[in-house]
Amino acid sequence: MDLKTTLYALADLLMIVAGFSYGWKFIRNYGNYLLGLEWIIVASSGTNFLVFGLVGAGEASPMYHLAFFFDAFSRSVGITVILVLGLMQVTHGFKPSLAVDVSVFGLAIVGGLVMSCFADELGLAGSVFYVVMNALTSLFLLYFARRLWRVGEHGKALAVVAVTAAAAAIAGIYDFYRIPGDDEHHTIFYILALTTWACQMVVYYYAYRALYDSNGGRQRIPAPDRTAVQPSGA
Repeated sequence: MDLKTTLYALADLLMIVAGFSYGWKFIRNYGNYLLGLEWIIVASSGTNFLVFGLVGAGEASPMYHLAFFFDAFSRSVGITVILVLGLMQVTHGFKPSLAVDVSVFGLAIVGGLVMSCFADELGLAGSVFYVVMNALTSLFLLYFARRLWRVGEHGKALAVVAVTAAAAAIAGIYDFYRIPGDDEHHTIFYILALTTWACQMVVYYYAYRALYDSNGGRQRIPAPDRTAVQPSGA
């Protein structure tokens, strides 16, 4: 196994560990199923990606098509709409009902299927859609960082800005730029991307916790009421 392959595997393992561990923490500590399940889905995607590479599966493998689906799931709705709604629980007191959770994950499944099954037909339009969704989400994350800064969490605010900027760069490179010297499997790109996505999940968790604590909620809370939306002012 050469150095690039080793770094790729380590970056993927880092993302898998971050996704499963912090996804469970979101559910257990804050009853946040939106972020918790999305983190776990990203980790599942990384697991599929790692096994696919280790066994040398080809394009005919179900794992190949599953990888495209997971990727489209998160890029279209998961680490965009679901991420924003999940963070709104500490920025705006948004408490989604079970119906909201089911609906938004249903939308993500549809988005994942459409964007993965019709990628060739969508072409440039699909790539532009991903970049636009990332840009809109980044604007909210800058607002999220501003909220952290205002409560004195300067380090975490800067960390949110840093990983968000890195993720935006990855989103732009994904479809529009090839890193010089990269191989046909885009190994260098995926080392950078997987590491960035892992850092996002860790940084956003601790930033969420800091803003939650600043709102006076240091104690562990039970799962929220899953039957009704109960918005409150931020």
